[in-house]
Amino acid sequence: MKILTGNDLASGDVTWWTGNGWSRHVEDAVDVGEQGEAIAQAEEGARRVNGPYVIDATATPDGPRPAHIKDRIRALGPTVRPDLTLKPADPSAGSWVI
Repeated sequence: MKILTGNDLASGDVTWWTGNGWSRHVEDAVDVGEQGEAIAQAEEGARRVNGPYVIDATATPDGPRPAHIKDRIRALGPTVRPDLTLKPADPSAGSWVI
């Protein structure tokens, strides 16, 4: 499984491609397959995201899980303060479509 991540231009937040926009929640990410690089170029060119790139992930019942520890940290937030981590589907964290 391949998923697409990047950063929101306005806030700098880590974002994940949902198939029709971007979300702060990795569990909303969809498999981009071989189209990942093309989507990344189009989205960056349209100035909807900064620095998008394709990563490997594993499908789980709770949604995709990034394969590399760096991207797992990006998905969940700070590791030094568990109270600041992004909780899955936390309504106060918000999701949006750009």
